Amino acid sequence: MYTLFGTKRSGSAAIEIALKRCGIEYHLTSASSWLEGNGSEQLKRLNPLMQVPTLQLPDGSVMSESAAILTYLGLEFPGAALLAQAPAERAQQLRALVYIAANCYAAIGVTDYPERWLPNAEEDTLKQLADGAEARLHEYWDTFSDVFAKTAAWHPEQPGAPEILACVVTQWSGTREHLKTSRPAFYQALLHIDRHPVVEPVLQSHWPVA
Repeated sequence: MYTLFGTKRSGSAAIEIALKRCGIEYHLTSASSWLEGNGSEQLKRLNPLMQVPTLQLPDGSVMSESAAILTYLGLEFPGAALLAQAPAERAQQLRALVYIAANCYAAIGVTDYPERWLPNAEEDTLKQLADGAEARLHEYWDTFSDVFAKTAAWHPEQPGAPEILACVVTQWSGTREHLKTSRPAFYQALLHIDRHPVVEPVLQSHWPVA
């Protein structure tokens, strides 16, 4: 049995979607660095950074880092089509996953927790840092749209690993609102991914619409 550690409105949504795409039975444990309880204590034992998502495999080994987990699942369950079989297309998908992790996730870490980078700074300075990181994040997504979303490796109609991760990570830091005007075609593709029958229920559980 797979065990997924995560919480609402977090990156664990991407791994939930991928596990469902793979048809895998899994147990979801509510945990994060900002929640108390047995789940978070167990997560800390498995992953000292207490990152979510963290995925414990049936053999007891641990996977962290969303891009790595999605790559693992894509290779372990090729029938789920999280990753393409064609090497050239799969190479671009892996590039897209690492791009999101290295650039977009990193910027969000600054927007959400600027005090981790400037621990003794005044509020105005922290706000300036967070605002700058958010602007940079939006630039990263504009570039993602320009580089990846216009290639044969981008499949919003049948979302694989890059599309799943993009639809979740763009939920944060005003990204969707920015893309609606800066890259409207990419924004519409994200909405199409959102409505996929496997994706939509998970998104609704994390970001319920009244």
